[in-house]
Amino acid sequence: MPNDALRRAMDDAQLTQAQLAERCGVDAKTVNRWITNDGRLPHPRHRWAAAEALGVDESMLWPDGIRRNLKTGPDREIVATYPYRSACPKSVWRNLITNASEELTFAGFTSYFLWLELSNLRAVLRRKAAQGCHVRFLIGDPESETTHRREQVEGVPLTVGTRIRITLAELSKLDGVPNLDVRFGDDHIAMSVFRFDDDMLVTPHLARLVGHDSPMLHLHRCQDDGLFDRFSFHLSELWEMGRPVDLAAYSNPPE
Repeated sequence: MPNDALRRAMDDAQLTQAQLAERCGVDAKTVNRWITNDGRLPHPRHRWAAAEALGVDESMLWPDGIRRNLKTGPDREIVATYPYRSACPKSVWRNLITNASEELTFAGFTSYFLWLELSNLRAVLRRKAAQGCHVRFLIGDPESETTHRREQVEGVPLTVGTRIRITLAELSKLDGVPNLDVRFGDDHIAMSVFRFDDDMLVTPHLARLVGHDSPMLHLHRCQDDGLFDRFSFHLSELWEMGRPVDLAAYSNPPE
């Protein structure tokens, strides 16, 4: 089975097979074998070199092989860890969104950063929803006491409520799109969970820090009642407790 993740990462980085081969210290035929996936996992130093050259996490390029060869216990669902959410390459987010076919759930209290860091996200979400993928957003209520308290804790000029309203303004442009649902919730203020079918990005928020300064886990479902299923249960409970959002009321972006 071809390594589509590697091929997409090369396209995103605008690197040819010959150029990537030079960066990794191998010949172009070797890179071609990586793409066509002949069943052999590249040597660790070549995997690291390729990931660095392409600006992605190694586990995104060879996820199955990495898990099979390096992890055998319950932690095999942990694909990658990042000390800061901002340390996760944008290509990881793009690949996870692109590859999802059944569910895209964004349970970040503001999810403001998505619109800044992922180009054409609105068009991508519209297309995914049209293809039958269920797209869900669980965000904080900009007028809730939880939001106001968090604003006092963070003490930054771009307030939590303003960041939420920017997300709502973006989502209002998708109002009426089938398979897209938006709800308000207050109980995920301390942890963001983003699900992409059987992959998940989880960010526990630290003290006064904003999201991009908090750590993040990349999980892939490998077993019943593992880490992925535990966070999935958490996400389902939050969604069920969520309140419907009238997107039409947020069609004008905040000043």
